[in-house]
Amino acid sequence: MAKSKVNNEAVAAERISSGAELAAEVSDDAHLDLSLRPHSLDEFVGQARLRDVLGMSVMAARQRREPLDHVLFAGPPGLGKTSLAHIIASEMGSSIHVTSGPAIERAADLAAIVNNLEARDVLFIDEIHRLQKPVEERLYSAMEDYEFHIVVGEGMGARTMKLAVNPFTLVGATTRSGLLSSPLRDRFGQSYHLEFYRREDLALIVRRSARLLKIDIDDGGALELAARSRGTPRIANRLLRRVRDFAQVNEARIVTREVALGALKLLEIDEAGFDKMDRAILGAVIDKFGGGPVGVDTLAAAIGEESDTIEEVYEPYLLQEGFLMRTPRGRAATDRAYKHLGRKRAGTMF
Repeated sequence: MAKSKVNNEAVAAERISSGAELAAEVSDDAHLDLSLRPHSLDEFVGQARLRDVLGMSVMAARQRREPLDHVLFAGPPGLGKTSLAHIIASEMGSSIHVTSGPAIERAADLAAIVNNLEARDVLFIDEIHRLQKPVEERLYSAMEDYEFHIVVGEGMGARTMKLAVNPFTLVGATTRSGLLSSPLRDRFGQSYHLEFYRREDLALIVRRSARLLKIDIDDGGALELAARSRGTPRIANRLLRRVRDFAQVNEARIVTREVALGALKLLEIDEAGFDKMDRAILGAVIDKFGGGPVGVDTLAAAIGEESDTIEEVYEPYLLQEGFLMRTPRGRAATDRAYKHLGRKRAGTMF
């Protein structure tokens, strides 16, 4: 029996890490992410203040039959910025048009997009901080006056034409709000920063997703997944799908805390929710740079990761949970990081 369970765990590990199946898994995960998204503010869990204020604004705009003020969502990846954009469109009874900052390379691309918007439609621009400057400047008049200015001709013969566009709502999402220019930021009527989720809220999200995926999970299993999801719904849903695989291979009909722990051990997700890269970041700061401070570019080179990925994906949670701190000279590990990794700071004893 024990041998069979070990073999099953090996099969699960191979299944999770197999390069051939990983591409299919990513595609399936993207499809499932869409199916697990909430479709209304009532279904949206967490971010209570944001939900209340946004709900009031949507209701008021709908009663006036006007487009909602432009909305900016900021915060780390996976906290629900895209879901909220779709919810706004749904609550307003409008269509949503989705694009991203890097995808809009020229002002002509933006002109084509806004020209196709119907009255009160929602235009969602993800990674809006990555808009090219000439494109961003064309966006100002479209946001304020619902006009798009087109430059026709070159040199002395160049002239500007005004293209009227239907009143619309721009929803921007950014993981780097500090990179937004002041003129663009000031044109948003509403700005919200999404916070990491409480474990209780994540447990509710896990239970809701489990119902949609037809997974039987008890309170212990849901709470364990919530505790290791780094305060992020996207991670909670991803872990739930991997735990489902583990439970299926091991013929567990209900995802209990014990089943969840077995899957999380296989996935190398520790009790703080850290994966290999989180531990690599903290380990590099401690072991290679004496605990810091170290510049983020130097740190990125040491672990073979992009500095933008460290700053946008990993660092926010490490900072909030007190494992890492920013100093004028770079990143430094805290006492909590030393304890978590079982390291001893020079000249101290635990």
